Amino acid sequence: MKVRIDVDACVGAGQCVLAAPDVFDQRDEDGMVVLLLETPPPALEAAAEHAALLCPALAIAVDR
Repeated sequence: MKVRIDVDACVGAGQCVLAAPDVFDQRDEDGMVVLLLETPPPALEAAAEHAALLCPALAIAVDR
């Protein structure tokens, strides 16, 4: 699995961080998404996929 983010599309809602805090974070200055793990381990894959589904801006893509 590979996770990609589109920072330009991000609206800073933070749903990704709530769903997968080991995979995503937010910048302190503006709340935009920060990708912590581009290739999450199998134990975090479901959380990363869930975060992508929750993103209101569709700024997260998950490739298998």
